[in-house]
Amino acid sequence: MAVRYFSTRSNIEPISASMAILQGLSKDGGLFVPDHIPALEKSMKDLSELSYHEIAFEVMKLFLSDFTEAELKTCIERAYDDKFDTEEIAPLVEAEGAYYLELFHGSTIAFKDMALSILPHLMTTAAKKNNVEKEIVILTATSGDTGKAALAGFANVKGCRIIVFYPKNGVSPIQEKQMVTQKGDNTFVVGIRGNFDDAQNGVKKIFGDQDFAKVMDQGGFQFSSANSINIGRLVPQIVYYVFSYAKLLKEERIKENEKINVVVPTGNFGNILAAHYAKQMGVPIDRLICASNENKVLFDFFSTGVYDRNREFVLTSSPSMDILISSNLERLIYEIADRDPAKCAELMKALSGTGRYEITEEMKARIAEFFGGYATEKETADRIKEVYEACGYIIDTHTAVASAVYEKFKKATGDDKPTVIASTASPFKFTRSVMTSIDAKYDSMGDFELVDELSKIGNVAVPKAIEEIRSAPVVHDHVYDKDAMEQAVRDFLKL
Repeated sequence: MAVRYFSTRSNIEPISASMAILQGLSKDGGLFVPDHIPALEKSMKDLSELSYHEIAFEVMKLFLSDFTEAELKTCIERAYDDKFDTEEIAPLVEAEGAYYLELFHGSTIAFKDMALSILPHLMTTAAKKNNVEKEIVILTATSGDTGKAALAGFANVKGCRIIVFYPKNGVSPIQEKQMVTQKGDNTFVVGIRGNFDDAQNGVKKIFGDQDFAKVMDQGGFQFSSANSINIGRLVPQIVYYVFSYAKLLKEERIKENEKINVVVPTGNFGNILAAHYAKQMGVPIDRLICASNENKVLFDFFSTGVYDRNREFVLTSSPSMDILISSNLERLIYEIADRDPAKCAELMKALSGTGRYEITEEMKARIAEFFGGYATEKETADRIKEVYEACGYIIDTHTAVASAVYEKFKKATGDDKPTVIASTASPFKFTRSVMTSIDAKYDSMGDFELVDELSKIGNVAVPKAIEEIRSAPVVHDHVYDKDAMEQAVRDFLKL
């Protein structure tokens, strides 16, 4: 049965997957959700014999049902090519009693590559399918990783321009250098004076401005998004959870139908929502462990049923998770509210108004599969050191949050099922935090000295993405106030 897409906030007519990808966000401010979660057509045993590309097709064809087989396979082949530095695309590494799913082997060494390598191909295919003649302007807010991955994906793509907003003082030096050195006449990178939530709210405001939409239309442009609010970002993320189970099964690390747990370091909630969808498709996942850093708004939500962003925003060593408004949680709220858009819209209105909402006891019972946990800065640093000293494996700060929370989960529950930890970024993206966690002596070194030392002590090659920015010139030095984001768009598009 073909999957169609509804808004989380109103009873709009359902639209096709290709139109949902093109629009990014519904005109009512809601997120597009599938009308049902399709079941996998092949058994996990059958899937275990397939490559990453083949599993990607098996998953994505079910959600993107208006794409032809040829269109989808072409998008997959173009996305998962030699820009990934491992043949398996997403290797599983066993370390310290868990399986680390390395999602950082793409061109920007973060998990966002897994979806943003394919999104430009899905979007340009969708534009052709729907006879779109306007130039598509990708508008994206980033807490560090999405920005570079989106820039790399969309740079020099015909018929598209991309504008990325990031918090000027809220990303790592390597993350910022990756973005501001991005080449491509169709790219525009803007640091804003504010935090990630300010950037994300500004993007949503621009999307919802109907008067500005008319200005865009007259200029021959239309907006879309590369954030995980775009269903074209979310669907490819489901793939690697299916793949990880299939891989464990193939290597006989688990038995057929044996349940596993999945741990995801979580900020915007998209990555763990993809695992939730994989479970609904038929992957034998038991608990979904949602790991937060000191911005523990999701931990508090799963503990109490109250979502409250009214708190101090903490800058941490895991900046991609420094988020107080987890946009993708809206999709889960819609689901546990019996897919009632009016109820979902009411809660989201409360969030934008008072900054908080509370779900019912009945809704809370429906999220029992989730376990919320958080790690302090000290616990995160300690975990990096513990894992390295135990087995020589070096993890980044975000993965360390997940690993530390997993240790707490085991102590709290006694649950020792085989567990996959989503390893969302290369340690080379956060060298100073990683290396000083291992030994304080490294803090006296320069950023690129630390890169070389990490390579030496971890016995891993420096990724191409890091080598490329050692001496790359800064191309983007634009900084705007958080209230001037629309003006930044106008300046770039000459509107």
